[in-house]
Amino acid sequence: MNSLDWVVLIGYFGIMVAIGVWSHKRVDDVSDFFTAGGKMPWWLSGISHHMSGYSAVMFTGYAGIAYTYGVTSFVTWSFPIALGIAIGANLFAPRINRLRSRLHVASPLEYLKNRYNLGTQQALAWSGMLLKIVDVAAKWAAIATLLSVFTGISLNQGIFITGAITAVYCTIGGLWADALTELGQFIIQLLAGVSMFIAVVVKLNDKNIGFFDAWNRPELQGHDKPLVGEYGAVFLLAFLFIKLFEYNGGMLNQAQRYMATGSAQEAKRSARLSAILWLVWPVVLFFPMWMSPLLVKAAKPDGSDSYGLMTEQLLPHGLLGLVIVGFFSHTMAMCSSDANAIAAVFTRDVMPAMSKRARGWNSRTGLIAARLTTVIFLALSMGVATQVNSPTFKDIITVVIKWVAGLMGPIAIPMMLGLLRQFRKSGPTAALTSWAMGLLAFWLVNYPISWNVEGGVPLQYQVSIPLAVSLVLYIVIGFIKPEDTPERDAIIERINTDGPDTTGAAAVPAPATAQDDVQRL
Repeated sequence: MNSLDWVVLIGYFGIMVAIGVWSHKRVDDVSDFFTAGGKMPWWLSGISHHMSGYSAVMFTGYAGIAYTYGVTSFVTWSFPIALGIAIGANLFAPRINRLRSRLHVASPLEYLKNRYNLGTQQALAWSGMLLKIVDVAAKWAAIATLLSVFTGISLNQGIFITGAITAVYCTIGGLWADALTELGQFIIQLLAGVSMFIAVVVKLNDKNIGFFDAWNRPELQGHDKPLVGEYGAVFLLAFLFIKLFEYNGGMLNQAQRYMATGSAQEAKRSARLSAILWLVWPVVLFFPMWMSPLLVKAAKPDGSDSYGLMTEQLLPHGLLGLVIVGFFSHTMAMCSSDANAIAAVFTRDVMPAMSKRARGWNSRTGLIAARLTTVIFLALSMGVATQVNSPTFKDIITVVIKWVAGLMGPIAIPMMLGLLRQFRKSGPTAALTSWAMGLLAFWLVNYPISWNVEGGVPLQYQVSIPLAVSLVLYIVIGFIKPEDTPERDAIIERINTDGPDTTGAAAVPAPATAQDDVQRL
């Protein structure tokens, strides 16, 4: 990097902070901070939903997969995400929007107090928060890895720089700041991605290599196959199922985008836009990665540094800075949205259950608590990020694929399926059992069993078995021990319908307080 690249990078950081300051004017209470008051346009929600699913892991971990295996990086990652969101546009998006518009909650987990009970809500809230700390930590480490390639600064310094700047704008402006910065980041990503695409095409032409000829080169042998190695058909199906839940709200931050729109119909349009973007745009981003073995020799065994090396070699200064800004934009978009989601869960779901004083917070106090929680979450995730490459967590892609995909299912199953009429008989027993046994299955498959299997348990089973265990138990226990009640049925009915409330005021309780739930327990 030279001075021009640094000007671009510093200018980007300045704009992000300025957007946060401007967004501060639109945040008057907790609802504005966490769900934009339900006033976000569907197209902004869709772009924000799309951008909050990216991070620099794409340019490190998935760049390594593209460098090693080729097009399977798209087939087993962004394609199942696009398909999952498209399915969720009808299945989940409108129902999640009604959590805000009809039940008047500000956290995706807040409705679980009445849908199940306080214990279920707290189990999902605490495990979701802990998982998100690890997830976001992996993303800080990914962007710091890229930053070290370009600037030579240490991993810990890179984590601190990106985390501190993200903390400033998302703490000041809440979800509005997240969405507006994600819109700017999308524009930057568009310019950076197209620039890199053109640079690679030009370089290949200089080497007299055409697009179709490239796949016949020895360096790309087998790279045109959609399913290879451990990324086979079982992994694809498992990943599709996981992403159906994860990217439609199971990891909380995407759920907020649906809640932020004005109506269920707008939430549906938001999801459809995000699905289209996931289907089309990653092809442009992945193409340079697929061609990278023809242009660079990765220094790291997993190829995770290949995209950074290629960027340095192919782009002139200024454009290089723009692409680096693109790396930052991905990670900051996802991490800021995660921080906002976890702050919502902590202040709206956890603190009222722990503290009587928290249940009496006024609008101003609740907003201060939300901002303070956001900062604390970011600080914790940055601390864990310094340990991502330790023997406990191993490499970046292991954390993101195995830990997050494997643990997300047990958390998301009760939350997401609890929205649907078809699962109304599944109550607290089904939810807690499926959650606990799913977590146990993750530990058994990934550690004791894997240690005793030659070569270890294949990745597709590591990530899919916990979700399958949770899903089966949630459904089966619901039939064996149905726990549907008029109150729970009324909650589900409100989530599944628009228009006048036909359930009756007496049948639908007001949002339960923590004390009410403790008494029921």
